[in-house]
Amino acid sequence: MKKISIVIPAYNEGGNVALIHEKIKEVFTGLKNYDFEIIFVNDGSRDDTQQRLEELSQQFEEVKFIEFSRNFGHQPAVKAGMDNAHGNAVISMDGDLQHPPELIPQMIKKWEEGYDVVFTIRTYPKQISWFKRKTSDFFYKLLSSLSDVNLTKGGGSDFRLLDANAVQVMRDFKEDDLFLRGLTSWMGFKQTGIDFVAAERIAGESSYNIRKMLTFAFTGITAFSVKPLYIAAYLGFLFSGLSVLGYIGYVIYAFAAHTEISGWASLIMTIVFFGGLQLIIMGIIGIYLGKIFKQVKERPNYIVKNKNF
Repeated sequence: MKKISIVIPAYNEGGNVALIHEKIKEVFTGLKNYDFEIIFVNDGSRDDTQQRLEELSQQFEEVKFIEFSRNFGHQPAVKAGMDNAHGNAVISMDGDLQHPPELIPQMIKKWEEGYDVVFTIRTYPKQISWFKRKTSDFFYKLLSSLSDVNLTKGGGSDFRLLDANAVQVMRDFKEDDLFLRGLTSWMGFKQTGIDFVAAERIAGESSYNIRKMLTFAFTGITAFSVKPLYIAAYLGFLFSGLSVLGYIGYVIYAFAAHTEISGWASLIMTIVFFGGLQLIIMGIIGIYLGKIFKQVKERPNYIVKNKNF
């Protein structure tokens, strides 16, 4: 029998863990040739998530848990689950039931057809706000234009299946700021997508506020591109040129109108020119510092406090 590992990051999901386990178990009841395990990663929850996971693991042998020493974030939690999964394929999904377990058989079918990565393409139901839909679409367009990865519109969900070979590649990544959606696209392999409609959260509240969404967006952009640093250099050229041209016009006007102040024009032009030049140089240095910065930090992505396997 082939084994499927289900990785579920959990942050304050005490009201959901038992229900999602039940639904996944129902799905695999109909998949006779597959064994499964569920690896819950408790990402520093403040509710009774850990207690619920320990109770579940005592009742069901397929339930595993990893407890972090503190909150490290969603992406390190997914990575921790993959690092500890030993299935022939690994499926990552959220613990709020917005990723429907009923889609798992279809994902496994695509995997059996020879695809190494089966990602999902999310569409939002009508009750999701216009702002949420538009900001999500804008983010993926921006990421594609500013980086070397090309995410399908709606294809940035962390609900995906990876073959064991792809998971091994994922384990080898030593990135500090993890952006697994981009890494999955970047590493290649044979990939395909499946459409799904995001369900409503069953219990609890989403921890993704505007600030976290913006932080996640900047992480994704800077993890795969140094173009923002090039933009800083281009801005240096732009403002240096505009300032010089603008002050030349003002200097000519001042001389013509006899309103000039002795020495003022040359001083301001020199300051403006060298100020722009410094910004250009700082942008160029920043490009190299950014590359070095991403390589030299070797802190772990997460710290495990406890696990039951």
